[in-house]
Amino acid sequence: MPNAKVHSGFFSSYNNTILRLAITSAVRKARKSYGDINVIVTGHSMGGAMASFCALDLAINLGSDSVQLMTFGQPRVGNAAFASYFAKYVPNTIRVTHGHDIVPHLPPYFSFLPQLTYHHFPREVWVQDSEGNTTEQICDDSGEDPNCCRCISLFSLSIQDHFTYLGVDMEADDWSTCRIITGQHVQQFQKDLASNIVMSKHDVDVFIVEPSVQTEWSSSR
Repeated sequence: MPNAKVHSGFFSSYNNTILRLAITSAVRKARKSYGDINVIVTGHSMGGAMASFCALDLAINLGSDSVQLMTFGQPRVGNAAFASYFAKYVPNTIRVTHGHDIVPHLPPYFSFLPQLTYHHFPREVWVQDSEGNTTEQICDDSGEDPNCCRCISLFSLSIQDHFTYLGVDMEADDWSTCRIITGQHVQQFQKDLASNIVMSKHDVDVFIVEPSVQTEWSSSR
């Protein structure tokens, strides 16, 4: 996609680790066993950013109709050109934002620099809590609906709203619940994957395969 750029850190955290190889392998294995199944990709915060690149990767490989994405408190990951490209290939996307959560406002959006600024892809669903009631507002298809979470003043943004989504506490109980895991056959990919690790709260089986498709977008800081 011409002029499409993404955040290099978020992009690398998915594309340049064993995470991508493990997921694509697991999806291929599942589809081989169960047929043309749909895939739902999800993540919170930085996990949402990584999930976005994962969903796009799978959509290009499996077809847009087979992949859905739902993220929670996700930061911006690319520019407007990338957002348009993403919306084309992963149309079944929901970005849930909560109240005054600060993270969806990062990296910052500058309306007066439309071609240079970071830009969310659609579609946002803004969840708000008020006097014990919860409301959900479905936002427009621009990705930057000024009537949704973007209307919140920068001076009233909250980190606390980032830690709870749909009544679920997103924080780990303590640091010990995050573990370092590696794939069973990671040694054979040592040259390509040196120092790459996956962080997980639970033990999982990781399968490694060679990537078969080159990504089509560039990255920038």
